[in-house]
Amino acid sequence: MNPIVIIPARMASTRLPGKPLAMIGDRPMIVHVLERARAADIGPVVVAVADPELARVVEAAGGTAVLTDPALPSGSDRVWHALATVDPDGRHDVVLNLQGDLPGLAPETLAAALLPLADRAVDIGTLVAPVTEPGEAQADSVVKVACAFPEGAPRAVARALYFSRAAVPWGEGALWHHVGIYAYRRAALARFVALPEAALERREKLEQLRALEAGMIIGCARIGAAPFGVDTPADLERARRMMADVA
Repeated sequence: MNPIVIIPARMASTRLPGKPLAMIGDRPMIVHVLERARAADIGPVVVAVADPELARVVEAAGGTAVLTDPALPSGSDRVWHALATVDPDGRHDVVLNLQGDLPGLAPETLAAALLPLADRAVDIGTLVAPVTEPGEAQADSVVKVACAFPEGAPRAVARALYFSRAAVPWGEGALWHHVGIYAYRRAALARFVALPEAALERREKLEQLRALEAGMIIGCARIGAAPFGVDTPADLERARRMMADVA
């Protein structure tokens, strides 16, 4: 595999406008994420931005920014358009879509998303972590994955059968928190962005269901704990406290 990491970022976040440039310590959030992606050392890192001011910040931090159409409907579309700009000849056969709101991401976590692609049948790799608190299980902001890992195989990969904001599957046993990092085979990403919005995607507001409804295979690698994401002002304050403690 010859991966490339692309981070989609835009200023027009509904719940936290200007989120990528929110300061955490002495650096904007998007620079923290850029640094974590570089530290993973799995391929070149590009930030697919929707705003010129974001491009300037990324480039000032020594990163590569690609300006994309602000009207693109999703981060996945932004990633695809940036890929076509920086790699028109198709040298990179795997594309890691890393959310720009994971400032505390452990670099080794990013590499784990590649593990499912060892199976040639898998179109998309992603990550899951165990749900550890009842509140997390019930929160519709925490996406759950219906998947089952064989016992005694910590490095095993499980096929995603469904994603939901509800606590699935029902019954006794582990629940898995989806971590929104994707490793696409290039052909799979091209197919995915060309598909129309699907009924279950629209209902759950989860675009990965478009891939499942189209028969694409998503493989899940498990990690010990989900990295914290920043979606709201409260999340941002929590991130600031956590990053200050680490520093």
